[in-house]
Amino acid sequence: MSNPAGVRTPPLSKNESMTPEETNVNMEQNVNVEPENTGTEAPQAEVIAEAPQAEVIAEAPQTEVIAEAPQAEVIAEAPQAEVIAEAPQAEVIAEAPQAEVIAEAPQAEVTPEAVAEVPEKKEKRKKAVPAEPSADFDWDSIGKKHELYSADERKRLEDVYDQTLKAIQDHELIEGTVVTMTNREIVVNIGFKSDGVLMANEFRYNPDLKIGDKVEVYIENQEDTTGQLLLSHKKARILKSWERINTAYDKQEIIKGHVKSRTKGGLIVDVFGIEAFLPGSQIDVKPIRDYDVFVDKIMEFKVVKINHEYKNVVVSHKALIEDELEAQKAEIIKKLEKGQILEGTVKNITSYGVFIDLGGVDGLIHITDLSWGRINHPEEIVKLDQKISVVILDFDDNKKRIALGLKQLTPHPWDSLDPNLKVGDKVKGRVVVIADYGAFVEIASGVESLIHVSEMSWSQHLRTAHDFLKVGQEVEAVILTLDRDERKMSMGIKQLIPDPWNNIKEKYPLKSKHTAIVRNFTNFGIFVELEEGVDGLIHISDLSWAKKIKHPAEFTKIGENIEVMVLDVDVDNRRLSLGHKQLEENPWDVFESVFSVGSVHKGTIVSMNEKGGIVALPYGVEGFAPTRHLHKEDNTSAREEEILDFKVIEFSKENKKIILSHSKIHQDAAYNEKNKEAKAGQKKEKDTKKAVKKLKDNLEKTTLGDIESLANLKADMMAAEEKSRAPKTVASKEELPFDEPQAEEGETDEPQAE
Repeated sequence: MSNPAGVRTPPLSKNESMTPEETNVNMEQNVNVEPENTGTEAPQAEVIAEAPQAEVIAEAPQTEVIAEAPQAEVIAEAPQAEVIAEAPQAEVIAEAPQAEVIAEAPQAEVTPEAVAEVPEKKEKRKKAVPAEPSADFDWDSIGKKHELYSADERKRLEDVYDQTLKAIQDHELIEGTVVTMTNREIVVNIGFKSDGVLMANEFRYNPDLKIGDKVEVYIENQEDTTGQLLLSHKKARILKSWERINTAYDKQEIIKGHVKSRTKGGLIVDVFGIEAFLPGSQIDVKPIRDYDVFVDKIMEFKVVKINHEYKNVVVSHKALIEDELEAQKAEIIKKLEKGQILEGTVKNITSYGVFIDLGGVDGLIHITDLSWGRINHPEEIVKLDQKISVVILDFDDNKKRIALGLKQLTPHPWDSLDPNLKVGDKVKGRVVVIADYGAFVEIASGVESLIHVSEMSWSQHLRTAHDFLKVGQEVEAVILTLDRDERKMSMGIKQLIPDPWNNIKEKYPLKSKHTAIVRNFTNFGIFVELEEGVDGLIHISDLSWAKKIKHPAEFTKIGENIEVMVLDVDVDNRRLSLGHKQLEENPWDVFESVFSVGSVHKGTIVSMNEKGGIVALPYGVEGFAPTRHLHKEDNTSAREEEILDFKVIEFSKENKKIILSHSKIHQDAAYNEKNKEAKAGQKKEKDTKKAVKKLKDNLEKTTLGDIESLANLKADMMAAEEKSRAPKTVASKEELPFDEPQAEEGETDEPQAE
């Protein structure tokens, strides 16, 4: 049976029973109400007085009125009672004292319109006419419970009902389904007894959200003070945001985020509930000047950096654009061919070249490929955003680089060069570039020639091209080499003037004297310039006769004039051998007689080294004294700047060398004194021998009278000899008679020895 009026009979409890009197009173309160605007006459409600338990209560608290709800059917075992209201018929069938309402029937919702109709129903109720009790009413069933379902059916239905609900806990992360959406609120069903309501601004990052989408929510409270289920999508996102961000970073996934605000150097982006930083340089491939235009926009990003220590996330929108551009580049490069002519737009100009946009891929025109002629800056040829035609010179598939050319679209200037031009011709041009090794001269548009620095002057003295030419200077030169195939040309300037070495022997004969300019120093001599293109060398040994020079800087300075004499001329190798000391006579011819070996001269020690000292002698000549010859008479060594007497112990005219000694002076003096004493002793001994010999010669003429005088002479000689060796006491004259026989005996033996 249906119950269109939405009137439900409240179920009775197990132990609840009613007396017959109470039943009769309740039955009398049931009324039949005619429906409005139905067009048919509703049958009268029959009230059975004998059925004490059947009861229909229109104003009971449990009665639910549904204005437009479908028919509700209430089945009981009590006798039948029909109540007709404004809605379609409502039948109450009661066959038992207790009226049982099926628990599984869904509750009807009370709407404000239905509640407003309840008073009208009360007014239209009419007093029910008592009905005759049913003859087949079972009065014994009153007070007994009757089951409509078996135990198995009830258990099955309870299991089905339990499956429609979920067991949830507070602070749990769960997935729900969007069931309703408004401008301010989103209703999410999580399978609980009630749905949760969330603010719409929690989903502003996802403008594509629709009913039926699955979303993650965080259960804050199953039931607040008002009985409402509290959910939060923002907290759920935060709980899983770092996991999602790490996954997106590892897999390079594209994520969406909401640009919240502008900050210094970029933008703040809400990604999964976490604030990430979008640098200004990562917004687009082109520089962005106004960041505010991106605020409150939903954009796609890639995570490019994560700092787990400080919980910082850096995202990039530029990376997505670059990926698309790279794909476009790869597609375009596949279609490129060398020599292909394309049209492009000047995208950027630098000092080294021009970048051309070929429609998704960029190419570079190097400054040398802009024009056949030499230019200082690419802006002389092209302008920004200018559309030009270029030719592909080369491209690299791996590096995605494309080399373009502009000058290759025009004929080469060498092709239009005068065919009658040949080696030896004089041409004029403009200096465009100067380097240390030479200068480049443009003789026609795009045709340049090199003038090497060695071809700028006949001088052998090394200089740079800056000393001869300047950029922009108009010069005249002679073509030295011309190679049309290799498109190379060299020229010279010095060929415009005569070569000074053509008549060098007439200008600079041997032994001729000249004045030269000191140009350069070397360890072995001085390079001087006699005139432009004529250089000579003065060897270090030809600078001075007397002074020994270690380095030319001790003798002169660069830029000074010096008098020279031509010693040798080598025309083939363009060399002149010059001398300075040859201007004077060789003083060593005179020094040979002045500083003869053994002569003593005063000198000053000007320097000292390990081997000895340099001594300055008179007449500007220098000598050398070895260390062992610098000891003084008191065994001390001579010092620098000390003036001493030196003896010449060696003189070499060929090697211009004088060896001196100070020690030799006092050594020779001591030797001479000793030698003198030795000679005096030898002379005295010689005199004694002469006297003895003379005595022997006159021995035969000796008489007895002479014996005494001879004895006295002998005694004097012996006394003198003993005195010279060791002082001894002279024997007295009384002892002489005893010695005479010995003396006589000795004298007699000497002739025998002879």
